Amino acid sequence: MAEKLNTSSTESNKTTETNKNAWLKYTDEQLKEVMELNEGYKKFISDCKTERECALEVIRQAKEQGYKDLMEVTSLKPGDKVYYNNMDKAVALFLIGSEPLEAGMKLLGAHIDSPRIDIKQVPLYEDTELALLDTHYYGGIKKYQWVTLPLAIHGVVVKKDGTKVNVVIGEDDNDPVVGITDLLIHLSADQMDKKAAKVIEGEDLNVLFGSMPLKGAEKEAVKANILKLIKEKYDFEEADFISAELEVVPAGKARDFGFDRSMVMGYGQDDRVCSYTSMKALFNLTSIDRTAVCLLVDKEEVGSIGATGMHSKFFENAVAELMDRLGQYSELKLRRALQNSHMLSSDVSAAFDPNYPSVMEKKNSAYFGRGIVFNKYTGARGKSGCNDANPEYMAALRAAMEKHGVNYQTSELGKVDQGGGGTIAYIMAQYNMQVIDSGVAVLNMHAPWEITSKADIYEAVCGYEAFLKEM
Repeated sequence: MAEKLNTSSTESNKTTETNKNAWLKYTDEQLKEVMELNEGYKKFISDCKTERECALEVIRQAKEQGYKDLMEVTSLKPGDKVYYNNMDKAVALFLIGSEPLEAGMKLLGAHIDSPRIDIKQVPLYEDTELALLDTHYYGGIKKYQWVTLPLAIHGVVVKKDGTKVNVVIGEDDNDPVVGITDLLIHLSADQMDKKAAKVIEGEDLNVLFGSMPLKGAEKEAVKANILKLIKEKYDFEEADFISAELEVVPAGKARDFGFDRSMVMGYGQDDRVCSYTSMKALFNLTSIDRTAVCLLVDKEEVGSIGATGMHSKFFENAVAELMDRLGQYSELKLRRALQNSHMLSSDVSAAFDPNYPSVMEKKNSAYFGRGIVFNKYTGARGKSGCNDANPEYMAALRAAMEKHGVNYQTSELGKVDQGGGGTIAYIMAQYNMQVIDSGVAVLNMHAPWEITSKADIYEAVCGYEAFLKEM
């Protein structure tokens, strides 16, 4: 790996530049590229608010780039492009390299699920002539942030005959929105005395869904009217909620943030900002030495479990299928392919917020505008649960970034003993491959509306592309 990297003194001198604010280095033409990239990114996170929507949109764009379904091809050769679709909720893109697969792969791995509120299996009920939906929140959220907001519902309902009904409520300008109510300040004396974690309880995150009764209905007339409207618009019954996957998310599009339009505000940027930039970096390449992979998975926010999470064997199975089409499969070669791989676990970092400096250690924090972030380790309190990358790997990445003039920075997730978090890095490291966390700094992480820097998004694409070319 290191032999491919040029670490001459001339290139090493770029280190000083890469530690500066990236906005200062852009030419007018580069500035235009930054803005154009972010227009596509804003559309992506505006249109794709569930992991299913993300996976299908990635596949759509991949097909436009010449990628074919791995399960529909019988043979492969260097330069071929294929994708592997896992239940419409996780996807792997492969650009076949000139070297045998057992030499290892170069992986960009991110997740496409985000914190949200899920509709329960038996959700619809009426109380005091109001129709509501019962919910169960998904991932780490501050529950009080989700009340009094315009919310949308995205998802799929699968009827007993297998028919899938796609549902999107609240995104079109002519759509109604839904939401979760909160107690008025005049009556909230007891509520305001509670700790923040208890101000809004999980079982109180009930979505207000309607209030108009159906004429002639003998009981629960508001609920009856809702069911009538659902049948007319989406053609499913109340019982079909049992086999539905409906997610409550903030309604509305991603927007430019800041008077200078230097930032993006949108839902689900953890971790769709790294998913989008990883995908774009791969699309920028047409040939490669070692096979390049963009791996986008589900369920990271709840422990990477389940058939579509990183703990599943779906990626290992996909690589086995790939080796079969290349005529290279054996169990030993599969193990070598995984062990010899190098990965960037592309996930977001916490950006330094001057409103809350006490939780951060300034020398080891990520800052807006300074480029892609590398987290040598995550975890919490004594690095518990972390993947701690090797310094040899970190050194090679530094050389790759500086060779291509990419702005990069390093960070930890807050002060020691303050908190912590994790990614899919430790799971992939179980194959004995080299893995490090890298991504984009985010403000308001896990809130309904998160904020990122357009410059960091651009540098992430550049950094991921440099990784794919050099490692």
